[in-house]
Amino acid sequence: MTANEVVRIVRVAVELGINHVKLTGGEPLLRADIVEIVKGLAKIKGLRDLSMTTNGTHLSVLAERLHKAGLKRVNVNLPSLDKRTFSELNGGDLGDVLTGVDAAVKAGLHPVKLNMLVLRGVNEHEVANMMDFARKSCSILQLLELESVNVEDPYYRRYHYPLDGIEEELKKEALNVTVRGDMQSRRLYSLSDGLRVEVVHPIENSEFCARCTRLRVTSDGYLKPCLMVTDNLVDVLTPMRKGASEDELKKLFIAAVKRRQPYYKPKK
Repeated sequence: MTANEVVRIVRVAVELGINHVKLTGGEPLLRADIVEIVKGLAKIKGLRDLSMTTNGTHLSVLAERLHKAGLKRVNVNLPSLDKRTFSELNGGDLGDVLTGVDAAVKAGLHPVKLNMLVLRGVNEHEVANMMDFARKSCSILQLLELESVNVEDPYYRRYHYPLDGIEEELKKEALNVTVRGDMQSRRLYSLSDGLRVEVVHPIENSEFCARCTRLRVTSDGYLKPCLMVTDNLVDVLTPMRKGASEDELKKLFIAAVKRRQPYYKPKK
């Protein structure tokens, strides 16, 4: 999609009531026109929040420009502070990412969240160090538990590390606990030293589906009503390129929403 096409799709979505947009990937910062996209989206009347998830390797040179263009906050995928472990998991240079986190904070992107996927036998011993880094960098640490979605069973069984124990320790230390009802009741722990840690458990449950209000757009221009499903997508880019009107595009959005079905249904 071109930058103008991305902006037009989002504009239609906002006219239908969507007011939070997150740019993800792949890696969104690989697009040469990412600042142009952010600038175009930020000008859409009615859009309340514009955020991004990134691996952070290009943030050091783009953070200030992105913030000035209208990006409000950013999530940085940071699974490890060990160079070798980071390279094995993400590739790239850890130093670039750490510099990018610092640049994002200084640029005024707020909050900066660090996404740490916790893996058994790989980085679970680094949680305390990551908390220290988040504290020093004025970031929020987001601990993610491995999902069974889109991974092979042997991989999941080998690397899944339940976060229950970590969360119990956070409960003991927390001055305040915020339950995010808009995000499947995940909990945000505010500690006495100012650090905030959010815990994200697996989404394979009916509560996730019951509270889900998200609609995704794939990189090739399809509306995706459900994270778990790939057979109910609605092509919005092809009609747009063939001259579809705003009303016709809105009908495609409505058709996509009508295809929403709870992937995980409550047990009877």
